[in-house]
Amino acid sequence: MEPNSSTNTTVHHHHRHDSEHCSLEITTMEVHRVVPPPPKTTIQKLKTRLKETFFPDDPLRQFKGQSLKKKWILAAQYIFPILEWGPNYNFKLFKSDIVSGLTIASLAIPQGISYAKLASLPPIVGLYSSFVPPLVYAVLGSSRDLAVGPVSIASLILGSMLGQEVSPAKHPVLFLQLAFTATFFAGVVQASLGFLRLGFIIDFLSKAILIGFMAGAAIIVSLQQLKSLLGITHFTQQMGVVPVMSSVFHTTNEWSWQTIVMGFCFLVFLLVTRHVGIKRPKLFWVSAGAPLVSVIISTLLVFAFKAQHHGISIIGKLQEGLNPPSWNMLTFHGNHLGLVMKTGLVTGIISLTEGIAVGRTFAALKDYKVDGNKEMIAIGLMNMVGSSTSCYITTGAFSRSAVNHNAGAKTAVSNVVMSVTVMVTLLFLMPLFQYTPNVVLGAIIVSAVVGLIDIPAAYQIWKIDKYDFLVMLCAFFGVIFISVQDGLAIAVGISIFKILLQVTRPKTVMLGNIPGTDVYRNLHHYKEAMRVPGFLILSIEAPINFANTTYLNERILRWIDEYEAEEDLKKQSSLRFVILDMSAVSAIDTSGVSFFKDLRKIMEKKGVQLVLVNPLAEVIEKLQRSDEAGNFRRPDSLFLTVGEAVASLSSTMKGQSSTHV
Repeated sequence: MEPNSSTNTTVHHHHRHDSEHCSLEITTMEVHRVVPPPPKTTIQKLKTRLKETFFPDDPLRQFKGQSLKKKWILAAQYIFPILEWGPNYNFKLFKSDIVSGLTIASLAIPQGISYAKLASLPPIVGLYSSFVPPLVYAVLGSSRDLAVGPVSIASLILGSMLGQEVSPAKHPVLFLQLAFTATFFAGVVQASLGFLRLGFIIDFLSKAILIGFMAGAAIIVSLQQLKSLLGITHFTQQMGVVPVMSSVFHTTNEWSWQTIVMGFCFLVFLLVTRHVGIKRPKLFWVSAGAPLVSVIISTLLVFAFKAQHHGISIIGKLQEGLNPPSWNMLTFHGNHLGLVMKTGLVTGIISLTEGIAVGRTFAALKDYKVDGNKEMIAIGLMNMVGSSTSCYITTGAFSRSAVNHNAGAKTAVSNVVMSVTVMVTLLFLMPLFQYTPNVVLGAIIVSAVVGLIDIPAAYQIWKIDKYDFLVMLCAFFGVIFISVQDGLAIAVGISIFKILLQVTRPKTVMLGNIPGTDVYRNLHHYKEAMRVPGFLILSIEAPINFANTTYLNERILRWIDEYEAEEDLKKQSSLRFVILDMSAVSAIDTSGVSFFKDLRKIMEKKGVQLVLVNPLAEVIEKLQRSDEAGNFRRPDSLFLTVGEAVASLSSTMKGQSSTHV
């Protein structure tokens, strides 16, 4: 920006008692010339655009100026974060990690069994999924606090989507094959998003969507546990509120009072301990150990009183040993290929969103950074490996990660300790779970998902943005009344519609001068702002493209008609200049360029001059490149600030007036 040697006037208003009148005070102001940006080749522009799209974090900056050996070391540390903190690991850190690892293992074992049943899978698969994936994540993950394993929402979606076509009771082997294959596809989707640096796709799941979706899913999950909590044998396979409640009240003859009493007692115990853990973070071990304590006590009670013969259903015998390989069970052909791909896509995106959100939450608390793309790759590869070792979809769980954080975890070694604990359980302790009652597993699930219902966050959204609140309600009611995946799709669709509205109907506001300054602000926002006679000053607050040029053309012409109608009523001076403040117009396409050309022609027919203020680099470059007649290069059509434009053009108006006189 280079200043011209010329100076011009600026406008100040003096109020009278009649606010419709004002007088002008003329002062000098230096006018700066708007200059195009430094020239760049098409290749340079494309390189910059691709870098900002796919590499906004500039991951290669750490390699600049390093020796070849150092570059290889940095590359290995980037791919395997364990190589970064591993060499500095010591016994003091290990003491913290072993405590947190054992603590989350006490939570992971009962939750793993419970979530597998929620996904309509054999309980043992939940333990398998708490053994291998944490080991993979410890090597590839960048979060110190994330505790990996099965989660309730992904388990629910997996079970409900696959259960629409295949019955887990009638075809258990086929259902297991589809679950492992869907997990593989979920891993492929997650890793691909990381490798291709397309993580911005998951940003379409806004906070409002997630809060509504999680709350709805928590209710659906809890209602599904009525089967276990009431002791019902014949229960609906559907997920909606209406069919579930209908099934509950049509099978009252199957309700077991023994099951209800036991379920109520342990559910109250789990909810009370959860409340203690929230109110007193130092007592994290109370809520963390409660599920395992519940499993131990309930198992002993069933075994001692032979409760399985008195209406209380039990897990039964579980297979001993480590994860058997399952790559031979992955099916990439047949009638259900579309189903597993769709299930993998939905569960992959949901679990990835949850895992990254949890990781970033705790990273912010400890003041370190989590690389979103590396997390996607780590979680994706973790699920791909898991699908070949009898594991189903896993991610970072909030409840376990919170316990891990509160227990003092320092590194990902806490995941390794948890994994080793689960391994010992698989090898030696499986017979102890034979008499564990299903009702306790249901109570554990309910107590875990209650935390997903975030009423304060919903109220905050209501206060801030009513449209976001509507999106949240659509996600919530869609999940509980239609289905989990359809509710999510509806909410995402409404959010995208909101974005399209913002693109196709950009905001335009009329600006006025703040008396005594060179500042111009929204007339409807700043009541003291005043119009400048003969000027219509508008601000366009969005990029201009093919989707909104028609609307902008109509809206600006309507602004002019309204302005002229008011002038006729008040008998003020006629409109001479339309000034467009383009400070917020970050981009423009060929349709946008044509829009300005057409608008200028319309203005000329009306005897009004179109003036542009502060067009940004890309905008001024494209306008001037297409401007063969030089209309957008004239000094009186292009200004750096609204103040300079009004001052210069007012001086011109005054000069013309004195000439005519």
